[in-house]
Amino acid sequence: MAAVRCSRCNRVAKPDPKMLELLVCPVTRTSLKLDETGVWLTSAAAHLKFPIRDGIPIMLVEEAEPFES
Repeated sequence: MAAVRCSRCNRVAKPDPKMLELLVCPVTRTSLKLDETGVWLTSAAAHLKFPIRDGIPIMLVEEAEPFES
């Protein structure tokens, strides 16, 4: 899993793998997948990607971006 630097404290911030298993897409309620860069959770069903900032998944539809699968 890729690591992301925390913008506030400059430490490496990684999402907790157990927490990621519990998250689902807020639109379709289907599972999410961590992308190769480790900074997006992707929903293949909704064709959306949700950002991970400072190790925290942002699960707001307003923050999601479309992607092509």
